[in-house]
Amino acid sequence: MAEQRILMEFGSEPGQQNIDTYEKNGGYQAIKKAIPAIKPDDLIGMVKTSGLRGRGGAGFSTGMKWGFVPKDPPSPKYVVCNCDESEPGTFKDRWLIEHDPHQLIEGVILACYAIGAKRGFIYTRGEFFGGLVILRKAIAEAKERGYIGEKILGTDISIDIMVHPGAGAYIAGEETSQLNSLEGYRATPRLKPPFPAVSGLYSCPTVVNNVETLCNVVHIVNRGVEWYLGIGKPKNSGTKIFQVSGHVQRPGCYEFPLGVKLSEVLEVAGGMLPGRKFKACYPGGSSCSLLTAKDIDISMDFESLEANSSALGTASIIVMDDSADMVKVAHRLMQFYQNESCGKCTPCREGTRWVVQVLARIEAGGGTEKDLELINDVCIEMAANSFCPLAVGAAPPVISAIVEFRDEFVAYIKKNPNAEKPQKMRIAYPYL
Repeated sequence: MAEQRILMEFGSEPGQQNIDTYEKNGGYQAIKKAIPAIKPDDLIGMVKTSGLRGRGGAGFSTGMKWGFVPKDPPSPKYVVCNCDESEPGTFKDRWLIEHDPHQLIEGVILACYAIGAKRGFIYTRGEFFGGLVILRKAIAEAKERGYIGEKILGTDISIDIMVHPGAGAYIAGEETSQLNSLEGYRATPRLKPPFPAVSGLYSCPTVVNNVETLCNVVHIVNRGVEWYLGIGKPKNSGTKIFQVSGHVQRPGCYEFPLGVKLSEVLEVAGGMLPGRKFKACYPGGSSCSLLTAKDIDISMDFESLEANSSALGTASIIVMDDSADMVKVAHRLMQFYQNESCGKCTPCREGTRWVVQVLARIEAGGGTEKDLELINDVCIEMAANSFCPLAVGAAPPVISAIVEFRDEFVAYIKKNPNAEKPQKMRIAYPYL
């Protein structure tokens, strides 16, 4: 299957960050077409019928999420664009804001119009220094042309957009943690329900959408629902930006219709490094189960990967060849989740720490086979009882590594001369 660039079509063109070039390439036609000709409820219906699913990982229906927002609440409504791209292996949102920022701005305007919000926020990862400069400049240009601000396009509709950089917290990518951060509090998750659509930012109805999701809305309005439904697979319409990193010859972003085979994505990315063979990959960022060589022709869509006990997630394919040490991979990933746990709930705070210590013991040659059972038990309990999805995403990459490459873990365990003897759990308390 060949690439089909829609969101990335003009991103590599010189000057696409500037409003003149964006307009030359058809930019801001969607809002001119929608405002006020398409009623907000009809726009929500279009997005729902198109089958657009959230591109930030969960894959929930975008139109359905918009439809949950109350029609006439006493409080204001808000749109929050989630650009806190912190999942290992993800870089599509950064690419979009650095190469085609006006496409995102147009998507935010359409979302605000659809739900009746007068203000949108773009919450970006604070380390996107270059992207922040580009995005703020683009917002200023759009405001100067009358696409943002008071009475846009000569109507009575007013929409403003504000950029808010985060402070480097992985947990701020979770929507309720992000809302807390926007309000000036520590980024920790909220209890749901109530969901943001009813009580979100400042306890007001709020829609939270990913960058790629909002960019898709622009093309649905421009080209129509039937056109969008004709791309991809049933229940998986449209394209997806696949980010390929790791042991491939050409890492980068590639846009394909949903349903492309994993092997086809890897082929466009240049395949393995010379002399190496494909061993495994995380198909949707690190918060999912591994795929191995037996899965090389799997369809990259939400349902197919879920049926394979993995997930499409953000479509961030982290590739490992036959030189990868899966014990070290599992250890490093769990270190990441331990560091990024907000500490709010005990299962995540303590569970990630325990698994890191057990994996460190195995890697150091002091593990036993019972440690593998212990890791499995802790991961299951951690994922089942934690407050937010962080621990839910931390468990599969480690458990799947043990299931698929148990022999590598056993090889480390065999280095321990006392591996068959009962071992007590040794926990380090550096603060004592």
